[in-house]
Formats: sequence, structure tokens, C-alpha cells
Amino acid sequence: MSLTAIIAFIFVFGVLVTVHEFGHFFAAKKSGVLVREFAIGMGPKLLSWNRNHTAYTIRILPVGGYVRMAGMDETPDLEAGQRLRLRFDQVGKVTEIDTRIDQTGQGVPFQIDTFDLSDDLTLTGYQADDSEMKVLSVSHDATIIEENGVTVQIAPRDTWFQSAKLWRRALINIAGPFMNFVLALVVFSGLGFTLPSVTLNEPIVGTVQHNMPAQKAGLQAGDRITEVNGHKTTTWGNVATAISSVGHKQMTIDIVRDGKQETIKVTPKLVTVNGAKTPLVGITEKTHQSFGARIKYGVYTIASTTSRIWYALTHLFSGGFSLDKLGGPVSIAKTTSTVAKTGFLNILFYMAFLSINLGIMNLIPIPALDGGKLILNLLEAILRRPLPASFENGVTVVGAIAMVILMIAVTINDILR
Repeated sequence: MSLTAIIAFIFVFGVLVTVHEFGHFFAAKKSGVLVREFAIGMGPKLLSWNRNHTAYTIRILPVGGYVRMAGMDETPDLEAGQRLRLRFDQVGKVTEIDTRIDQTGQGVPFQIDTFDLSDDLTLTGYQADDSEMKVLSVSHDATIIEENGVTVQIAPRDTWFQSAKLWRRALINIAGPFMNFVLALVVFSGLGFTLPSVTLNEPIVGTVQHNMPAQKAGLQAGDRITEVNGHKTTTWGNVATAISSVGHKQMTIDIVRDGKQETIKVTPKLVTVNGAKTPLVGITEKTHQSFGARIKYGVYTIASTTSRIWYALTHLFSGGFSLDKLGGPVSIAKTTSTVAKTGFLNILFYMAFLSINLGIMNLIPIPALDGGKLILNLLEAILRRPLPASFENGVTVVGAIAMVILMIAVTINDILR
């Protein structure tokens, strides 16, 4: 893979992951949930900084990312017997807990006996060389410096994901896929402004070619085609499909011109295209140059792309399931490498396509995906009580294991192909 392809792959994946996770991040912040870490990439950290109670990290592997919210997969930040360095505010509350005791730094040495950083916000143990056990009060906004150097906020229970109202939790879950569609809209609409004109899949004639069947039959630019051989046509795709299925036979085309309905009879001309005989009548789709049309182009492209992806997804098992119908990071990297050779605008188009794909895939009701979490939110709404944590964790773990196994299988299949 060339350097250009590698850069394109990192760019595409980086943007997709950042936008998706930003959706979860923004909704969580607005819902009062503490986001302890916003990570782009996986594995060891390359960079990290803190702002507004959140640790932002960039990690070495550009194949994913995550938003670490308080209360989700929460594990104890500390452990009994652990030695720390503490810093205090002016009233004696702990404001910083440094777990890197083996490194030089500022703070008062402290050894933990017990701790509660969720409800009581206390540390109990021995300070410096003092033999008397002390109970220290911890600030609600205190931070912990982890062994890897990342500074995170402690997570009092009122900041947990589970403490947010049900509708807010559902909003957080759907925000990631939603942002994938927003990204696609921005990119597709932006690409529309780079084109001389755009088409909107309307069944409206744009141009009529000279000396072709359509011109001889009387079709004109601006005619809206409503039916072809009695079949309604609501899109230009319907028109093209109807004409191509006729062959070299006369057909009737119903149109609306200046508010009046007319019927025109046309016999397509067989033209050799790429070695095959193709019926053509000599008309092209209407194009637009207005600002609004270019925005509509983005919406239309999202709709048509979503339709194609959904069709492929719903026909995944027709004719028998095969891993060849799926593609993982290896397949995406290979395709990105090919697209990268065709120019930056095509890379953007491919990124928008992948963004819609990612949004749809995450909405599939499989545990561990956003769609699965939304199903759990729906069950909670129906039962009108929180689901047992053990049940939620259980189905999430099962779903995650299944997804990991599938991803490994798809990756191996991609390599073998």
C-alpha cells in the first residue's frame, strides 16, 4: 500500500470515528453525564490533554475510538492498600489523586484502606508516616492521574450514565449514528457545490438529443414523464429502467407539459454500448445549479445510498450466507487504496458512503451496538423500571463476543481473498 493510500485510510477512519464518537460525546455532555475520556484510536496513547473534566487522547492504532462515560463498564479507580500522592484545596479536600507513586512528583503520600468515590466521596487510610487512620473528604471534581499518565475525572454517582433520564440515555445512544448521517449530508452537499450542475433523480427531461427517437416523437426539455407503458415513473431511475426493458419496441410515454397531459409514442434505437445493444431514446435528466438544489443533491444521495445499503443488508442471507458479502478493515483499506488514486473528491465521496454504512450498521439491534442499546432502552420504557444490571451486562458481553468473532472471521476472509 502506498503512502498516499495509508494517509487516505487514516484520514477516512479518523474522520468517521471522530464524528461518530462526537455524537455520543456531545449528547452525553448535554445530558449531564460525565465523559471521562474521549479517545480517537485504540491501544497505547500518543497524546493526551484535559479540558472541562474530560481527558482527550489520541491512540496509536487508527482503527476505532470510544467515549468513556461515567458508570458504563465502571471499575474501581483505586484498590485497598494502594499508595498514592494527594493534593488538596484550601479547605482540605482532595483535588488530585496521583497513582504514579513510583515517579517523582508533588503531593502528600497516602496509603488507602478503604475508599468511596461514588457516593460519600471519601478516602480512608494513612497519610505520610502517620499511624493514625484518617478519613479524607474528596472534591466532587477531583481528578485521578492513572498509571499511564492519563488524567481522568472521578465519577460521583450523579454523573453516571445510568443516572440520566431514560430519554436522555436513548438520545446518547442514537447520537453517534445520527452524526454519521450528518457527516454524509455535509460531504455530499459539499461535493454538489464542486459540480457544474447536479441531478435530483426527477423524471423531468433535461435535454433532447438531435436526430434521436425522442426528438422525432416530439419530446421536449422540461417534460415531466409520469408513465412509461402504463407504469408510473416517480424518479429518473424508473424512467431509465422502463426504457431499457422495452428493447426495440414501440412504447407510450405519458408526460405533463405546461400543466397539460400528453401521450407520446416512441420506438427506442438500439445503440452498441460497451459491446452490448442498448435501447436509447435520446433524452437526459434535468440538471440544476441553484444553492437549494445542491443541498437537495446531498439529501437525495443519502437516500439513494441508504436504500442500496439497506437492500444489501436485507438480502445478506438470500442465496445462503457468505463472508464474501461482508468486508472488514482490510477490505476497506484495499478499497481506500484504489479510491485514493482517483483524487481527493472521490475519497470524500467514499468516506460519506462509509459514514452511512457505519450509521446503519450501528443501528442494527445487536447487543453491544447502538441499536442493541436502543432496544434495551425500549424494554426499560415498556417495563417502566430499570433493567437488572446483570442482564444488561450479560447481553452486552455476549453481543460483543459475537461481534469480535465475526470481525476476526471477516478479517481472515479478507486477507485470504
